[in-house]
Amino acid sequence: MPGVKRSGWVVVLALVAGLVAPVPAWAVVRSPGECAASLDCTAAEIDRMGMAERLEFLRLLQSGPAAGLGAPDRWRNIEGVISFFRDHGLGAPGTWVSHVDAAILEGIERGIAIALGRSTDGFGNPGSARWADYLTRLHGGGLTVRAVHDRAWSEAEQASTDHGVAVAEREHGVRPTAVERRFFLFSEFYRWTLRNRPVVLDLLLLHAALLNPALVLRRVPFLDWFTDVRESTPSRKGCEIAFAYAQLDPVNGVFSTVDLMFAYIPELFEEFQATH
Repeated sequence: MPGVKRSGWVVVLALVAGLVAPVPAWAVVRSPGECAASLDCTAAEIDRMGMAERLEFLRLLQSGPAAGLGAPDRWRNIEGVISFFRDHGLGAPGTWVSHVDAAILEGIERGIAIALGRSTDGFGNPGSARWADYLTRLHGGGLTVRAVHDRAWSEAEQASTDHGVAVAEREHGVRPTAVERRFFLFSEFYRWTLRNRPVVLDLLLLHAALLNPALVLRRVPFLDWFTDVRESTPSRKGCEIAFAYAQLDPVNGVFSTVDLMFAYIPELFEEFQATH
């Protein structure tokens, strides 16, 4: 019976060892509230969240730590995108969309942490420092001019987005589907619009007669609405339109700025007119 007793002790010791062994970082699953409070959840952790959890996380970032920097509503447009993903079952953990979105949220989170002086670590995400600079300037009153504000916002999100694409494709070997790639062009067009307000206003004036004659007189309030980062409706509507077009490949592989404008602006302007 000594052999049986020895075997029993081996089992007991193995169980005890399992109880006291540290849990690997990748296995820890923190709630949106915990991530918003700690400001140190990595893109890998965010990738494991569903879209409903990410939406909660982003809202808690804004109502919590970002509010102290004067930014309680500066990512509502991203809320619109995430709610679209949630409602259409897009961006499951591990997919290209998920990795890119996770990097965008990580950049915002770490940017807030850096701007608050809680850390200097951007987690290797170039968007972190950009968001920290944006928030510092915003809090200090340096972004009161609309074009200046929108460019700073866009450059910060672009940096995190590009990082997310690199993480998805180089680190995880995941590439977008044809539909995702075409849909992604809308987000690129949106950020380009934020960075180039004067140019967009000129293009709208030049092509308004073909897009919608009413744009001639309403192009400024329309552009203000479309690029307002504090609103979720324009981005959500834009996602709906862009996803429908992406499934049909309406631009036939031609992706110039004017092509995208002709594809997206008419329906977006109709939405604007219906609510304004």
